[in-house]
Amino acid sequence: MYQDASRWGITLQTYIQLTMLEQHTRPMISPVRMMERSIHSAKYIFVENLYRSGKMPEVDYVVLSEWFDWIQNNTDVSVDLIVYLQTSPEVCYERLKRRCREEEKIIPLEYLESIHQLYEEWLIKHTLYKVSCPVLVIGADHDMQKMIEKYEENRDQILNPYNMQHHL
Repeated sequence: MYQDASRWGITLQTYIQLTMLEQHTRPMISPVRMMERSIHSAKYIFVENLYRSGKMPEVDYVVLSEWFDWIQNNTDVSVDLIVYLQTSPEVCYERLKRRCREEEKIIPLEYLESIHQLYEEWLIKHTLYKVSCPVLVIGADHDMQKMIEKYEENRDQILNPYNMQHHL
């Protein structure tokens, strides 16, 4: 996908939309369902980025958007809380290089900057798409120990977002 986004963008994003739909709709086995990403971030960030960057033809973008709209209108893919681990593109790039995953070696900083910009437009400025649930923003340019502390500080809000809605 990173080597030829124009060719593989629609294929990957269609598959991601399907797997995210499965995650959103599978039966609950615990009181909380936590997901690293959602069908919403797939559409609003990654599909949007492919389209804006000219790597996804408009016809593919329209088809994916139509599918997304149908899913939203006919299936419950709502979320109770978005936890935005707000991280600078530079820190993301350093972490990516430290991970040394073969498939990530060709990801440029510019890609991370455009993804970051879309997250900011969506979750902070609310200019990209409407956010239909509370957003908990946690600065995440820190090491793992500090992030564990930040999680502990916000644990109640993360695990019980209904309490958070009364605080917003």
